[in-house]
Amino acid sequence: MRTILIIALLSVTGYLLFWPVPVEPVAWDAPENKGYSGVHLTNDSLSLSDSLSLGNEFGPEDFALRSDGIIATATHSGTIMLLAPNDKHFTPWVNTGGRPLGLEFDASDNLIVADAYLGLLSISPSGDITLLTDTVDGTPIVYADDVDVAENGMIYFSDATTKFHAKAYGGTLSGSLLEILEHKGNGRLLAYNPNTNVTTVLMDGLVFANGVAISHNQQYVLMNETGSYQVLRYFIAGPKTGLVDVFIDNLPGFPDNIATAPDGGYWVGFASPRSASLDDLSNSPFLRKVVQRLPASLRPKAKAYGHVIKLNKQGKVTSDLQDPSGNYPLTTGVLETTDMLYISSLTATYVAVVEKANLPKGEDE
Repeated sequence: MRTILIIALLSVTGYLLFWPVPVEPVAWDAPENKGYSGVHLTNDSLSLSDSLSLGNEFGPEDFALRSDGIIATATHSGTIMLLAPNDKHFTPWVNTGGRPLGLEFDASDNLIVADAYLGLLSISPSGDITLLTDTVDGTPIVYADDVDVAENGMIYFSDATTKFHAKAYGGTLSGSLLEILEHKGNGRLLAYNPNTNVTTVLMDGLVFANGVAISHNQQYVLMNETGSYQVLRYFIAGPKTGLVDVFIDNLPGFPDNIATAPDGGYWVGFASPRSASLDDLSNSPFLRKVVQRLPASLRPKAKAYGHVIKLNKQGKVTSDLQDPSGNYPLTTGVLETTDMLYISSLTATYVAVVEKANLPKGEDE
């Protein structure tokens, strides 16, 4: 019996130390997590939400507002769903055959879609689907994530990771966890010119390149670097063209989508609070590799905690809405209209909506 126990112990030890895994982690210094304090003090403002039905669909990752007031969202099945003004439920429109994530309408009401499985798509008002691009500089676009369209027609979008293809690694969430655990920086910000059909790389080396939003003045692109808890600013016009700086950093969670707000600000959604164990292991690549060998149930995972914030043009937090209960899980972002906030989610079975009039004074400003 003792021999069997020794052999078993050696086998488990050997597995944890040497079994091949897809990640090759690198060391980095996670900033000190200040948690839910200061401007992020715990509150339950997001718990005021109501719901809009998705039928049998789930995972309304992003929203886009059409010129006629119709709202589009994308679901796990690949279905794009539409919500007409005053309706209480979304209805199916088209299916991309992939996993659509980021959405934005262009000036002609074509829906531009960042599809994690397929690349950058365009869906005409009549529902015809066209592939705009799935490669850049001879390399495949592995994980198209979020997208925005500039006033001049240029399309900016993220390729979250060039290594962990969402479909090949078990879905969008699984692929993101691998990229964040590795922290080598396989993500990039891309631009597509619809006049020339040319795709270019603007930034690379990003740890899960995620949400994309063009500034109200069309001078820069804001991009969430999820794995580093920050929002970057890439200048696309003016004397700083091509330069990058940090718009806001050391965020309390994993920033997902970012979207413009009508008042000149920007909404950011957090898919999950930060993981203390991941931060503690940031300087231990070897141990992070061991973590990946553990059963999935023992690895760090996203926590259900509703959280969205609004930033002003200086990158300062002006609104912080939370739901600690996590009833609406893995919040990814916000679409703000005249009277409502529509909250997106990686996994929810409905769309959460908040009437701005019901929020505490200042929470929607």
